[in-house]
Amino acid sequence: MRIAFIGDVVGRPGRDMIKTYLPQIREEYEIDFVIVNYENASHGFGLTVKNANELLAYGIDVMSGGNHTWDKKDIIPLFETHELLRPHNYPEGVPGTGCKIYDVCGEKLAVLNLMGHYSMPIVDNAFRCAKSTCQELKDTGVKNIFIDFHAEVTSEKRAMMMLLQGEVSGIVGTHTHVSTDDFQIVNGTAYLSDIGLTGCRDNVIGMDEKVPLKQFLTGMKGHFDIPKKCKKILQVAVMDFNDGKCSNAFKLKQFDNGVVIKTDAWIED
Repeated sequence: MRIAFIGDVVGRPGRDMIKTYLPQIREEYEIDFVIVNYENASHGFGLTVKNANELLAYGIDVMSGGNHTWDKKDIIPLFETHELLRPHNYPEGVPGTGCKIYDVCGEKLAVLNLMGHYSMPIVDNAFRCAKSTCQELKDTGVKNIFIDFHAEVTSEKRAMMMLLQGEVSGIVGTHTHVSTDDFQIVNGTAYLSDIGLTGCRDNVIGMDEKVPLKQFLTGMKGHFDIPKKCKKILQVAVMDFNDGKCSNAFKLKQFDNGVVIKTDAWIED
């Protein structure tokens, strides 16, 4: 099976890039299953019902979340009706789930959404949750497991890789909006510390630079806004899973001027 992962989608510019380019990317690269992180999809903070329906109509199979999952309260009933995840290590009793299993190309695929700890809301231990959940999945015969690890620091993401390498098919980080250059396959596990944003690329993590610059210069905070006009990018991690292992992976950077940069993941011996 060939899966694709996109995140973080930031506001209308990110949604527009998915609308414009995802269908042709899915067809050209023969992608079987698409996962997208939604947590910044509605004006940079959370997800509305309207935007959930919009994104899923563009050929997305399931969407994962993060620390902004609850910013739009109308998302809560959607966990019962839409293919949405929230971090699985939220405490018991929180609406929704962070793990779902799908049939893809005759095999089972589990998608697991986790959230880190540094500079994040209080959640249960991500590493213990990952280990126990993956074991439960394997006990039920699920071999192909993909993890969206929504975390601030690369050390947490790298530690998750060291914990689960050879045990899951892929781990890709989200949250910082800044892409990293460490896409690799180790012991059959694809790993990328952060996929980077999909949205505006000529400002500060997808947001108009005026408020962030004022905050850095004066310490005075303000409301972040998404520019009405900007240069845009769509970033996609593509991975081939079979029998629980990743055999091939690459990343696409699709720019709004039509330029595409393809980078292969390296395979560790």
